[in-house]
Order: sequence, then structure tokens, then C-alpha cells
Amino acid sequence: MTIAVVGAGNVGGALADSWARAGHAIRLGVRDTGKFKGQELLDYPGITAHAIAEAVRPADVVLVAVPPEHTLSLSEVMGDLNGKVLIDATNAVRSRPEGYPTAFHAFRALTRADVVKAFNTTGFENMRQPDYGPFRLDMFMAGDSVRGKAVVSRLAMDAGFGACHDFGGDDRVVLLEQLALAWINLAIFQGMGRDIGFRLVRRGSS
Repeated sequence: MTIAVVGAGNVGGALADSWARAGHAIRLGVRDTGKFKGQELLDYPGITAHAIAEAVRPADVVLVAVPPEHTLSLSEVMGDLNGKVLIDATNAVRSRPEGYPTAFHAFRALTRADVVKAFNTTGFENMRQPDYGPFRLDMFMAGDSVRGKAVVSRLAMDAGFGACHDFGGDDRVVLLEQLALAWINLAIFQGMGRDIGFRLVRRGSS
């Protein structure tokens, strides 16, 4: 699968690394290909850097991991997303796109992509390493696109998560962002540290 990762910071970089190791072709979408955070990712086979539109054009999947206030301009820069799966990994914590409650809602309104909210509910350390020894952390997703969520579920497994649970449709996206806030609260404000994560367990399961 060819994946454009727009934003090569902590979250984008961690997932780009994991997906490249799983055999996917990763195209980093950056503003300046000569200087950007995460340049060390280019040392890995299967990861290349491009201008944003160039990274997105041949991609099957686009992961957006940039601050939400850039959503409107980014929607224009990325070009035609018809037929692509767009994964919104942002959280409207400190900022949001003008006129929209979340980046997800802006992407749904401004693009023709199959938009899914995912990879937003935990820290980048867990994106890089969700294996906690006796078990693996879970990932969560939301959105109306059945096709998009099938792709996200596969990519969550490829990144090493134990499962990818469906939170529901577009109307559950804000709830999923609140789960991210719950993780931030526990990890940062309650002082538990960033080496914590979520896993869904069922009674009677091992």
C-alpha cells in the first residue's frame, strides 16, 4: 500500500516508521523537503520525502498529523482526494479549523476522501511501540466510511496494535477526541506518565 504521511513530526514519524517496516511505501508530505523534522526517517528503506501534493497524488491512503488550524489550507494543497482514504490523526485540543468543530469535519466537508478518525487517542511513544509485553494496546476509529475503516483496521494491525475498535460513525468523532483528552489528562495532568495506554477487555477473555 502507498501511504502519504502529511506531517513528519512525532505521530506521523512513528507511524511512518512502523508502516515502512510492515512493507508499505511511505511518502512523507512536507513543506520543505530539504529541511523538516523527522529527516532521519529517510534512512529507512521505503520512506521518501516530497512536497505535499506530490506525496499525496499516487497514495492510496493519506494520514494527516498536523495541527488542526492548518486543515483548510491543507485541503487545498493536497489536491483531489477522490477514492483515497484520509486518516485524521489530529485533535482539536488547543486549536481547531475555522468554522468546524474538528479537522475531521472540515475534511469531510472539503474533500471527496473516505475520512476516518484514528491514531489520535494515545501518545506517539505508543504509536511507535504498542507492545506492552503480555498484551498490546488497542486503537480506536470513527467515521461513516466502511471502506475507510477496513483500511484503518489493517493499518492498526500493521503498526502493532492488538485490535482496532469501531467507535461508530461521524457522530462519534468528537467522543473519540474526548478519549484522547482522557489519555492526556491521565498521562500529563494526573502525572501517570506517557507509558500508559488503553486496551478493551471482555469478561471471560484471556
